[in-house]
Amino acid sequence: MKENSQTGQLVVQKPWQGSCERKKKCCDGEPFTLLLTYASDILHSEGMQSEKNYRQHRDVSCYEHSIAGALMSVRLASFLRIKLNMRSLVRGALLHDYFLYDWHDADKSHRFHGFIHARRALRNAERDFTLTAIERDIIVKHMFPLNPRPPRFRESLIVIVADRICAFREILSPAVTRIKKTEKMSNDAN
Repeated sequence: MKENSQTGQLVVQKPWQGSCERKKKCCDGEPFTLLLTYASDILHSEGMQSEKNYRQHRDVSCYEHSIAGALMSVRLASFLRIKLNMRSLVRGALLHDYFLYDWHDADKSHRFHGFIHARRALRNAERDFTLTAIERDIIVKHMFPLNPRPPRFRESLIVIVADRICAFREILSPAVTRIKKTEKMSNDAN
């Protein structure tokens, strides 16, 4: 909690404020309510907060990527109107990349990150939280087909798709910005 210097009132700071404030437009409505309802303990945990220090894709932290993945999972599930366990979907999506290291660092243990990080994320998540079978499946199988065992639950499939969408957005974002800037300059010149 922080005190508002102008009004003197106490303000509860949301766990994502400050870290992904630039993505404010995605932070409204039902998906965020579900994150807070089902996973407040995860969002405020020491491990999840440490994800802010690890880069995932380009300038996006693991923390921002995890939140984006959970939000996208909720949106996909709502759009597709699939009956599923929303609590497990949200919690599994937040923990899918809970490997807790920067895989960009030159370290031999990170060499096969794409193949091993799902198991490391599961190990860390099991250490820090009580997981359901669905949450375990989401975490360990989110890299399918790179990790060859197929998912067992609809929730896992949703997170796999959401994770790919978020990763592509995070990786391609600078290129899209450059293209838009070039188009604007071209239009201004005409």
